[in-house]
Amino acid sequence: MAGLYVGATAGYSGKNMVVMGLGLRFQKEGYSVGYLKPVGAMPREIDGRMWDDDAYHVQRILHTNEEPETLTPVIASHDFQVRAFRNQTGDVMESIRAAYEKVAAGKDVTIVGGSGGMHTGRYCNADGVRVVRELDLKAVVIDRYSKELNYDYLLVLKEQLGDHLAGVILNDVAQNFLDETQTLIAPFLRDRGIRVLGIIPKDPLMGAIKVSDLADRLGGKVISAHHKSDRIVESFLIGTMQVENFMTHFRRQKNSAIIVGGDRSDVHLVALEGDSPCLVLTGNLYPNDIILTRSEVLEIPIIVVREDTYTVAKKMETLLMRHKLRDEIKIRQGAQLINANLDFPVLMDQLGLRR
Repeated sequence: MAGLYVGATAGYSGKNMVVMGLGLRFQKEGYSVGYLKPVGAMPREIDGRMWDDDAYHVQRILHTNEEPETLTPVIASHDFQVRAFRNQTGDVMESIRAAYEKVAAGKDVTIVGGSGGMHTGRYCNADGVRVVRELDLKAVVIDRYSKELNYDYLLVLKEQLGDHLAGVILNDVAQNFLDETQTLIAPFLRDRGIRVLGIIPKDPLMGAIKVSDLADRLGGKVISAHHKSDRIVESFLIGTMQVENFMTHFRRQKNSAIIVGGDRSDVHLVALEGDSPCLVLTGNLYPNDIILTRSEVLEIPIIVVREDTYTVAKKMETLLMRHKLRDEIKIRQGAQLINANLDFPVLMDQLGLRR
């Protein structure tokens, strides 16, 4: 029986993608797979029972069938947090250990999904480092590239986890940083005893979002070409510049939503004719009839939002980084990225799964 903890240096680093990718790969190799998430931070009521939203989704993909209190023994609701701050929760590791033993019974490998970073949950004594040590798990830690990699954090984790650390995955690495990651950062980590199990390049699809979901998350509404609300947005451009300059930038960016004031008809027209996946018009300003008609003809949705362009752009930046892995196409793509870029033989050796 092997146990693998999938954690990260920070939240929104790709833990669910790795959990699903690993789980599906192990299953394909013929291993029976168990899954649980000890601490859930996204409470969701389904059919009168409280689940963690992420864990519920991952379980559905992996076709495991645990009850909610076993799948996620600790749900970090507001009530739980208040009790934890008052030292009224007791030792939550007891329920985590019981859930793990139940899930792992009869399984070849049990994947334990982390929440947030490796030290998240320290306030209730259920952080990733403690879970790994007390359940005697191997750990894979994901570090997502965001302007730089958190190599200092990885060195600290190596000291804290020792031989429990099976290796690290460097995720979402920008194309212009790949060479430095492969030739400088990865060797640096290896020299300090940290296995680099994989370097996953940035894939625009993994951060993409449907137009309809984008409208919901921005608090706006789609006012045209509703039947094309399933188009995919991978990035965004702000259309505040002169139209000539905007055209230059727009040609370089595919699948980019255009965030622009509702009174900039010149930019609207360029974006529509250039096949932007959608326009996001700010300030609660509606376009004129010519733009609306052109939007319908070209089948490009227009979203209208109340907030100003700067605020919407900041929201978009966060959305594209933190949008959850839900669509089937993204799950398949995530699994392919894991298969193509992870050193499975080394990981399986670490888990004692090589046959």
